[in-house]
Order: sequence, then structure tokens, then C-alpha cells
Amino acid sequence: MKIRKRGHGAAKIKKTAGLSREAFLPVSRADMDVRGWDELDVLIITGDAYVDHPSFGHAIIARWLEAHGFRIGIISQPDWRGTADFLRMGRPRLCAMLSAGNLDSMLNRYTAGGKKRREDSYAPGGEAGRRPDRATVVYSNRVRELWGDIPLVIGGVEASLRRLAHYDYWSDGVRRSMLTDSRADLLVYGMGELASLEIARRLSDGESVSSMRDIPGTCWKTHDANAAKDAVPLPSFGEVSSDKTKFAEAFRLSYGENDALRGKRLIQDQGAWLVVQNRPARPLSTGEMDAVYALPYARAWHPDYDAAGGVPALKEVKFSITTHRGCFGECGFCAISSHQGRIIQRRSDESIIKEAELLTRLPDFKGYIHDVGGPTANFTTPQCGDSLRRGACKGRSCLYPRPCGKLRASHEGYIALLRRLRALPRVKKVFIRSGLRYDYILADKKSAFLEELCRWHISGQLKIAPEHVSASVLRYMRKPPREVTEEFLKKYAEINKKLGLKQFLVPYFISAHPGSTLKDAVELAEFIRDNGLHPEQVQDFTPTPGSLSTCIYHTGLDPMTMEKVYVPRGAEERRMQRALLQYWMPENKNYVRKALIKAGRRDLIGRGPKALVD
Repeated sequence: MKIRKRGHGAAKIKKTAGLSREAFLPVSRADMDVRGWDELDVLIITGDAYVDHPSFGHAIIARWLEAHGFRIGIISQPDWRGTADFLRMGRPRLCAMLSAGNLDSMLNRYTAGGKKRREDSYAPGGEAGRRPDRATVVYSNRVRELWGDIPLVIGGVEASLRRLAHYDYWSDGVRRSMLTDSRADLLVYGMGELASLEIARRLSDGESVSSMRDIPGTCWKTHDANAAKDAVPLPSFGEVSSDKTKFAEAFRLSYGENDALRGKRLIQDQGAWLVVQNRPARPLSTGEMDAVYALPYARAWHPDYDAAGGVPALKEVKFSITTHRGCFGECGFCAISSHQGRIIQRRSDESIIKEAELLTRLPDFKGYIHDVGGPTANFTTPQCGDSLRRGACKGRSCLYPRPCGKLRASHEGYIALLRRLRALPRVKKVFIRSGLRYDYILADKKSAFLEELCRWHISGQLKIAPEHVSASVLRYMRKPPREVTEEFLKKYAEINKKLGLKQFLVPYFISAHPGSTLKDAVELAEFIRDNGLHPEQVQDFTPTPGSLSTCIYHTGLDPMTMEKVYVPRGAEERRMQRALLQYWMPENKNYVRKALIKAGRRDLIGRGPKALVD
């Protein structure tokens, strides 16, 4: 992709080893002075520490705008109790763009039990408490205090998944679109490169932000319902906040239009405003994806954080490579399809190889590429030709309840890429640590991907996420049936035996998911026992905005069928379900015993070979 340069564009900075301030975008007036800048074009505000790496959304958008000729500055984790931090680089010429960071700020700060987290891996030294609750709204209010009339654009995961009326677990209620709560002019949802660039260009050309009503991947607000006559009307905020059936209906309608190629605009009355959601931004081309990941990232945290020991979140991703975006897995508890979409957007192999070669030249590279993947590592090719022509199918899933007949389950290209990466000088091992869909692996009848994976790309253990085994729970998770999990366990064991390797599985499970009764939790505990599994991590289901499972949790309804669904809500039952999945732990014994009695399974109490607790 050819990148345009503007006359007032990015400063020409001598390349460094990536550790000096000059390798980063400005974070202070002094940094601007070094470049000879009187003002910024765009000020980016983020709830994360400034890490100049393509796994951090603020870095991607900032470098993308810089590459197209705009002067960009970054204010990270500002003190929201006043306006001084926001003012440190002055008023930008065009606009302020802000985000809560790589995670929803409420999820970042609180556990499923509502307790404050002790660490924040996106903050210097992992220090918790450096961002406020609902950071997007709080930061927006500070910007409005400073510059009431400035064009204000919000984006990132928090804004993206709260773009319409949504259920908020931490307040146990329905909240309005974050666009109205924040008093922003535009909300960018999804990954944001195309929309952010178009906004900046049109502002620079003198267009008013209030006239930008046609940009894909954005939401805007109006008082005039006739301003979006083509939009699909959703039940209003007043309706969805008082009627759970209406909430489920709104979710079903919005979910069905979440596609860049066939989706329609949506409109929802929020009370004081009507919010219009334009159709999602088109998928990036391979050339555009290559351009995004070839930008001059310092691939390090800002030097200001050295004294705190850096930013922990970088450790997991510094030597990892993103191959693609999008996920057609549609797990019920995941909102990736609402953020990145279901259409796979892939980089070229050459782009990926160049990034790997760059990693091998970094001074702290030890020979290990930690990951090669995306939201789902082995979804590296589009699910079918139809998805590229017409978009992902409305009302149909590629994998649930079974693989679609048109699904192109193939790992051949992925295998070829991994072999090239393994052959690079200085590379000792290439790991795959992103999630893998093993039902997709089993659907591929042509390649020997599982053997390739076991032989070369894991070290002693493989993480998998069956999440559950009960049919009634898997239905709402949109995960493969139990027999598929059992088939994979068998094949994994057979291949490792063939290779003469002793490698284990590390399974991940979710407790207290909508649809799960104590009986279902006991079934999962028995499965864990019978397969000799000892999950180290069990995740309590946490309702987060944008997911199907969250809609079910709030309404007690499956929005696709409007059938009633059992939802475990009480703290006592949730604690029992969690304890069952780690029944061998001494601290869980009382809860396990109580759960078994309540479920009518006293036969599992005692000292017999099948007993879960004595």
C-alpha cells in the first residue's frame, strides 16, 4: 500500500536501538520541541502505558496516522483527577482521539467477584489503580473541560463493545451508548485504522466533524430520526433497560448486521440522542495489513517506565507475531466477532518473515518466537469463498453445531509459514500459544497439522479450551460437542506416543456459564477426573459487553431463539460450580461436598475410585 506524506508530516528521526526517547512519539512538550513542532495534529490519550508495539492499539493508530503525514502525540494513563496531564502538549490542531486501552477498564480493574485487581499488566511495574472506572467517559469529560468545542473521537475495545445500549455487569444494569455518556462526537468501533485515518484527513481538509455521518466503522449521534432513514431501528434504551425481552431482541438485530459486506446501519434512541451505527469498516487488504505491521514501532515500552521495571504486558507479546485478524469461531462468551469481525484478514508470508527477521536482531532475542497467530491461531485462511464475496452468513455459524459443508478447513499455508520461520537463522523454537480450535484441526482431513504442532511448536504441554462438556452448556457457548473433545484428546495422545514425546494438555474451563446447572458442573468434574486432567486455571464466567453469553446472563433468554435459559447467579452456587472443577484442592472440599449433596450425587462422596471428595 502506498502511504501518502503531507507537508507538515512525521519528523525525520534517526533510527535508534529503540530505547531512547527519539525512537518514540512525543509524550511531552520537550519531545515536541526536539522535532520543532508548535502543535500536534492529533492527540491520542490512552488508559494503557505507552508501549510502542503492534499489540497495543494506541501504538497502531498513532503510527498509522504518523505514516500518513500527521503529527501525533500520546498521553498515557493521565491523572484524571485534574486537567494538567491532558494539557501537557497543548490543544491539537485537528482532534483528540482517546481509548481506555487494550481492555475494558472495568474488566481491567475488577474480578468477576467485584474485587479490585492487585495488578495491572498494562501499567508501569504492574501497578494497579492508574486508570479510572469507565476510563473512556472520564477522559472525555476532562477533554471537554479543557476544550469544549474540540472534535473528540473515542475508540478501542471499551468504546467498541459499548457502542449501543449494553448490559454492564459491575453496575448490574443497562447503560446507554458510550458515545452519549462520553459527550464525544464520533465513536470508532472495530480495529480503527481506516476510520481514524479518514476522520483525520477530512478534518485536515476543513470538514466539520458534525458532517461525518458516512464513515464505515463509526457511530454518530443526532436528534433527527430522518438523518438515517436506511438504518434498522433497534428497541430504544428506555425499552431495553426496562424489558429484558426487548434487550434480547436488540442484541439479535445488531448481531445480525455486524458484517462489513452485507450489514446495514442501525439506529437506537438513547433518550437525549439517537445513536446511528454505520456498517463495519471493510476488512483490510493483505497490502494494508502488511503496511500496518511494517510501521516503525520501537517495540519497547517508553523509557519513562524504566525505573518502574517496564510494562509487564509487553513480555508476553514482544517476540510474538500477529498473522491475521478476525475470527469465525463465534464462541458465545467472546466478543471478538463483534470487534474484529468474522472475515479473516491476513498478512502476507513475506511480511511475517520480515517481522521475524527483525525480532531476531533485537538485542534481547534468545532464539524463541513466542507465538504466531491471531484471535484463533489456526484460522489463517478465510472460512469460504462466499465470505469474501458476500460477507459472513447471517444466522449461520461456520463451526457450530458442526463444521459447515462449505468450510475450507486447511492448515497447509500455516504449516508452510511455520516451516519457513523455523528455518530462519538464530531461531531455535517457534511456539504457538494463541488459542487453537481443535474442532477445526479435526475437520482438516488433508494436512498433518496436529503432528507438526506436537513435533515442533509446543514444549511439554499444549493449552486447549474445551470450556465445558455438558451439551446444554456447550449449546450457549457455541463450542463443539463432548465427543469432539474426546476425539482430540485421543489423537493428541496417539501422536505424542508415535513421536516418543511426553507432552500434556492444559485445559481451560469456564464455571457458572449461562445454561450450567450444578448437574452440568458435576458432569464436567467427572470428565476431568476420568481423563486425568488437573486444570490449574478455572475462569468464573464474567459478563462483558458485546457477547452472546452476556446477553443470556442478563436476560435469561437465548436471543436467537427467545427460549428461557437457566443462569447461575448466586455467589454460593457460583462458588460451588467453580470448586467442582478443582475438586482435589483441600480448600474446595466443603463446597464440593455441599454441591454434590445439592445435586443428588452423594455417590461421589467417599473413598471409592470414582469419588470426588471424602
